[in-house]
Amino acid sequence: MEKKVNALMIISFIFLISFILGPPPQPAMAATPPKKNTTSVPVAVNVGIVLDMQLPGPQVWLSCISMALSDFYSAHDYYKTRIVLNVRDSKQDVVVAASAALDLLKNVKVDAIIGPVSSMQAHFIIDLGAKARVPIISFSATSPSLSSIRSPYFIRSTVNDSSQVQVLSSIVSTFGWREVVLIYVDNEFGEGIIPFLMDALDALNIRVPYRSVIRPMAREDEISAELYKLMTMQTRVFIVHMLPDLASKLFIKAKHLGMMSDEYAWIATDAIMNALNTIDHDVLDLMQGVIGVRPYIPKSQELTSFMNRWKKNYRQNNPSALNAQLSLFGLWAYDSATALAIAVEKSGNFSTNGFWDQDFLRNSSSTDLESLGISKNGAMLLKALLETSFTGITGYFKLDGGQLQSPAYQIVNVIANGAKEVAFWTSEKGIEKDLNSTANKISNTDKAISKSDLTIIWPGDKASPPKGWVIPTSGKKLRVGVPVKDGFFEFVNVERNSDNSSTVTGYSIDIFKAVMSSLPYAVPYEFIPWENSDGKIVGNYNELIYQVYLGVFDAIAGDTTIVANRSQYVDFTMPYTESGVSMIVPIRQNQQKNAWVFLKPLTWDLWLTTFFFFVIIGFLIWLLEHRINDEFRGPPLHQIGMVFWFSFSTMVFAQKEKVVSNSARFVLIIWFWVVVILIQSYTASLTSMLTVQQLQPTVTNVNELLKNKAYVGYQKGSFVTAMLVRMGFEKFRLVEYNSVDELHKLFTIESGNGGIAAAFDEIPYMKLFLATYCNQYTTVQPTYKTDGFAFVFPIGSPLVGDVSRAILTVTEGDQMTQIEKAWILEKSTCQDSSESLASSSLDLGSFWGLFLIVGIAVALAFVIHVAMFLLEHWRLVTDTGHSTWEKIVMLARRFDDKDLSSHTFRKSEIRGGGTINGDETNEIPPRSPSYPQSPSEFPLQGSPFSQIPRSPTLSSHTQRDFSGEQEYHPNDNVTSMNQEGDLSSEIVPAIELISPNSDQQMT
Repeated sequence: MEKKVNALMIISFIFLISFILGPPPQPAMAATPPKKNTTSVPVAVNVGIVLDMQLPGPQVWLSCISMALSDFYSAHDYYKTRIVLNVRDSKQDVVVAASAALDLLKNVKVDAIIGPVSSMQAHFIIDLGAKARVPIISFSATSPSLSSIRSPYFIRSTVNDSSQVQVLSSIVSTFGWREVVLIYVDNEFGEGIIPFLMDALDALNIRVPYRSVIRPMAREDEISAELYKLMTMQTRVFIVHMLPDLASKLFIKAKHLGMMSDEYAWIATDAIMNALNTIDHDVLDLMQGVIGVRPYIPKSQELTSFMNRWKKNYRQNNPSALNAQLSLFGLWAYDSATALAIAVEKSGNFSTNGFWDQDFLRNSSSTDLESLGISKNGAMLLKALLETSFTGITGYFKLDGGQLQSPAYQIVNVIANGAKEVAFWTSEKGIEKDLNSTANKISNTDKAISKSDLTIIWPGDKASPPKGWVIPTSGKKLRVGVPVKDGFFEFVNVERNSDNSSTVTGYSIDIFKAVMSSLPYAVPYEFIPWENSDGKIVGNYNELIYQVYLGVFDAIAGDTTIVANRSQYVDFTMPYTESGVSMIVPIRQNQQKNAWVFLKPLTWDLWLTTFFFFVIIGFLIWLLEHRINDEFRGPPLHQIGMVFWFSFSTMVFAQKEKVVSNSARFVLIIWFWVVVILIQSYTASLTSMLTVQQLQPTVTNVNELLKNKAYVGYQKGSFVTAMLVRMGFEKFRLVEYNSVDELHKLFTIESGNGGIAAAFDEIPYMKLFLATYCNQYTTVQPTYKTDGFAFVFPIGSPLVGDVSRAILTVTEGDQMTQIEKAWILEKSTCQDSSESLASSSLDLGSFWGLFLIVGIAVALAFVIHVAMFLLEHWRLVTDTGHSTWEKIVMLARRFDDKDLSSHTFRKSEIRGGGTINGDETNEIPPRSPSYPQSPSEFPLQGSPFSQIPRSPTLSSHTQRDFSGEQEYHPNDNVTSMNQEGDLSSEIVPAIELISPNSDQQMT
């Protein structure tokens, strides 16, 4: 009876508030309202509410629920149903909350329960709702473990915590932090998000080195002890997931311990940010620089109106709670109550007797769980809830899969007494500066936002983000282990000083120093040799690297190679040397000769191209010189021979024929330049090949070593030992060495007698060895793949990424060259013999530019010469009285004739005197009586000339007369008779007859 009285009092209170406030604005509805019905009496539907009424937050939420029902039924007074609230106080206790829910289900027989507040209380109540088939609606239980899959009657009208893990991981990734520590409360609410958050971080290769778990009711000393532990770690990025009350205690202690400085980055989940306005202002002052995430609620007139009305009403009804603030959970409570009212009306006829009792338990105790009945209306109400959708004050409200769908998230920065909006996050685009910017959608669709695009004030009032880690404990240095070597001191050398301190030098050490100095921040470190009391290395390199895994060293600087099995215990930086293991063997003199080695300097295509251009050049010179130079005339066979002789004689510059045309000289100048380059290149290549023939490796492949059961060498302590065993070498045939000189000594001894036939080692060591003994040894392919030398750090060390980037900076600059020159290259006195074995033939691709220039010169000279010849005989070309073939024959004959107009055939003086160009010359000698006075007087038959015996040399083409090629000049000494009456050998082969009284010239 008392419960019924309480219910009536609550209903009266609700109607009283509704009457005072007046009709509120009407929320948007999915369906068109029916006509007003004033005759029927609304059906009362009992709904239970389980909240922690001793806290100010739940009191605010209850007021939001009451306002939602009042607003809804004022706008829909024609509805046939009315929700009657039955409030129960859970008193912040899981058992009390369960007892309250059981009372509502068994005694009040509610058709739905709104609440409880926390995820811990929800677990048992969800089971009760499933047993009674009553929907349990929670607007504040956000733990992912409370999934609707476990119970179809659980409705989560709030955002699941798992939906924010992508936002949190995106923030960490955007700022380049590689490690993060999780701080969360030790209960169902805190642990529920952790598996999802770990998966999201792991997908982005972000490591979680530690998880800090704090009890819900932890004392200040417990929180301080946990924070002290975090201060001893390197990681300075924290994600905090707990309720606001515990978070306030955490940040107060963090500020007291100096953990709100510029070294730290704090990221809060929406559990804190949703209720940020409810946190005390003094605590907010300590949280300056914290960033966090919260669901984005779009601004609207309905939301503004509700908040103003709620503030007015709540202060009127609760004068003592003037500082009460409305959080996001209150808004969700408002929309949840509205959704429930809509679903109740859509469900249809509600049974007045809402439960079926189990007959065999009818007489059981009121608190007996087994006597709990089954709701008649639960299934219909659940179906209606899942189908309900409308636009509420928080935006579009739709329960998909039994829970509210995840909206866009807002990234905020705690500044002053509130939160400043920084950016947004959506599942489609990730982090973006403006959520609804059209320009952003068009121009930045595929552009990821960078940390420089986000304006954030970090702890310590810094605008630049923290680097995310530090070397813990002030004054502590990075402990860098260094191997103590028996040889190859060029890479790492440890020297003991008189004061028992150590000086560490070497190629690897100088690179480590250069890399650490190029980091954007200072990292103090000290070198610690890994040695025993005798100054010797304690173990091999595998054992040294394992010391980092054990925590003895923080890093290793030395000639440590990246190997797969080692990476299971430590992290390597990127390599700073060449990678690979090669085989080195001695060089021997090769007694075999190759008779055709002189052909190998040039490839066949280059040989053929060169021969072709020799012929072309010879033909072109003949073409340019034939009409103006007697040395390029004669019988056809002589001229063909001249073409080949002249062109190939240019190869050794042995040509005796003179060229007289400028075109030929121009072509020859270019051709001589090409010939010089070809000859010099051929000579150099042939010399190299003849040298290579004499230097050959004693062993050409590994199979030869295995077949001959040869002994091979390896460096002491190197991983190469295991590699050689895998290749098939027997362990007793492996000989170790410690230095360059010791390796050379092993090669001088015969294999099997204490010496070796080959050695296997990494490329940096082999380069050093060849630099010292380069004329005696060479490397043999193949090179076995390894990843080179690198520096060693513990797994997950934040230094790995920064040091790797610094290695790139050093290796790409001049500093790396200087270090390599100082420790390795300066020892070299000759070229690496392995390079001399790589000589190859010269191909056409190396000289195509030269041949292109020659081709252009040849084409120009040919075209210009032919054009000038045709222009000179243009009248013959255009003669219409002859056929084309006749024209070609006539042009060929004209081309075969001498060009008498050329300066090479013009006489600069008239032999025997006369007047030339007005100048007086010697008198013309009197003609001999026997000298013909005219062509008609020239003796043809029976004349003295016909009886003149010719010199034997006149049969040569150089002495024979050719019709049309000789002319007679009166001033020439035609003949001279010797005492015997014979003609002298100086007979001019051609005679011109010129009439003394006429300018007419006859041939």
